[in-house]
Amino acid sequence: MALGSLLPELQPGGPGRTPLIERVGRWAAERPDAPAFTFVDFSLDPAGTEITATWAEVDRRARATAARLRQKAGPGERVALLLPQTLEYMMTMLGAMYARVVAVPLFSPDLPGHADRLIGAYTDAEPVLIVTSRGALPHVEKFLADHDVPRPREIMFADGIDEGLAEFWRGGPIGFDDLAYLQYTSGSTRRPAGVEITHGNVTANAAQLWAAWSPDGPHPELVSWLPLFHDMGLIATMALPMVRGDHAIYTDPVSFIMNPMRWVELIASRPNKNVYTAGPNFAYEYVASTAVPERVAELDLSGLVTCLNGAEPIRPATLSAFADAFAPAGLRPGAQAPGYGLAEATVFVAAAAQDVPPKIVTVDREALARGLLRACAAGDERSGPLVSCGRPVGQYVAIVDPETRIEQPDSLVGEIWVHGPNTARGYWRNTERSQEVFGAELADAGVLPAGPWLRTGDYGVVHEDELYVTGRMKDLIIVDGRNHYPQDIELTVQEAHQAVRPDHVAAFAVPGEGTERLVLVAERNRRVPLARLDLAEVESAVRAAVAVEHELSVQDFVVVEPGSVARTSSGKIARAATRRRYLDGELPASAGRLAGRG
Repeated sequence: MALGSLLPELQPGGPGRTPLIERVGRWAAERPDAPAFTFVDFSLDPAGTEITATWAEVDRRARATAARLRQKAGPGERVALLLPQTLEYMMTMLGAMYARVVAVPLFSPDLPGHADRLIGAYTDAEPVLIVTSRGALPHVEKFLADHDVPRPREIMFADGIDEGLAEFWRGGPIGFDDLAYLQYTSGSTRRPAGVEITHGNVTANAAQLWAAWSPDGPHPELVSWLPLFHDMGLIATMALPMVRGDHAIYTDPVSFIMNPMRWVELIASRPNKNVYTAGPNFAYEYVASTAVPERVAELDLSGLVTCLNGAEPIRPATLSAFADAFAPAGLRPGAQAPGYGLAEATVFVAAAAQDVPPKIVTVDREALARGLLRACAAGDERSGPLVSCGRPVGQYVAIVDPETRIEQPDSLVGEIWVHGPNTARGYWRNTERSQEVFGAELADAGVLPAGPWLRTGDYGVVHEDELYVTGRMKDLIIVDGRNHYPQDIELTVQEAHQAVRPDHVAAFAVPGEGTERLVLVAERNRRVPLARLDLAEVESAVRAAVAVEHELSVQDFVVVEPGSVARTSSGKIARAATRRRYLDGELPASAGRLAGRG
């Protein structure tokens, strides 16, 4: 079953064929004094300091940056962004796009928890230049000294560029097929892979996301804390405002983690009451869990039009918790928009953004394990919920049998394939894998394009003209011939005992005699003191819950210290990485390893 169609303006010869970066100059001419990007700095003042650049300022600074970059790098050469998330980060990205150099959006080396990702991505890209800030220079120098990574020609300061250089910038034509930047994936199962995002890809995806949100009223605003080195943060914060010359207000992820209420407070503070935002599931759960009713009552979220929820499995309980927590602040029931995307499609693929409450269907888990979505009553035994991710906009999504390459009918599970102008052309310096992932062909295309199709590696199903994502193909657990989605088991585990930290459970399979065996790794919940932690009680509760809910025995259950379950940069559970650490005996067990056998 396929969904979607292409946007007319993105067809050959349409107005959308103008590279998105060229619109910066247009808004600088048409709306020079209008705010373009505002960075809110919480590092010095807990109340936040707003630093705003108008469209005229953005255009001037981006062109000056382009001139400076081209002094040391030619078109097509890579430039790594190793600087904090500030206004300078945005100016560097835009300047690189003007200069036709290939940006590699990364981060300052002192960002905790991402050292391996930085080493892998930086080494793979082999940048000729590093752009950083004066404050981050010591961290960059230490990174280069401590690791066997390529040395750049020069280290350039984003906060030391003479804006007068803009007068000397004479940019050449920017091709729709020119490479704009390398978006490195999270690398949950392998070294980070650089997705080649062209100017055409980013232009198309920004238009698709805009069309999906369909903002009404004059000049909506985007509020974000998402990292700009991540695909969702980059497209939502940088690209989306460029479509119509709108305003993005953003801070850095650390500010959000330290105080998640800053996110909703920034939304509530916007005067035009036409606000859009986006985040992964864990962010909505995090901010809902910390919301204080007295503080929520002081906020006005009636102007929050859409909050896109994507980048990881979307849980109905999170949607309910967020809605309940912020309904007193005027949050509209239809504001939450579950969505689906991936870096290989630039980011955005589908969303349920129709100003109605998120659609949740209750399905027969046994039938789903056999590859069929069968709706059932909520109280039925073996039932479970699935959240709709809506429909694609400006692209095609097909559900395909990965073995036969034949499109599946409605309600049958298959691999999600994507075709559209937003799908990337391949992985950086990996022709073989690029052909495998980006060059798929349908065996019987019918009215659909024969190819090329992007194979997402995700299982999904179309039901009543909406997309439902069921899980990652590589994470599927097969025991005695039955399929089990790990996220379902992980939810059962975290609900089995209060000592299990929510959203920090990894379920995976290991080889056994004749069939795979289930292993569970769960982080200890900090809210349960060690003195009261009865590991035997926790294990018993978990084993019983998994046996009842999934008819599975647990080969091994390990309780580990907080922070031990590997996660990707977007917050997803990195099951393969956790599995490797388990098999290598590298997991820091809490108060001794639980090694009972099922």
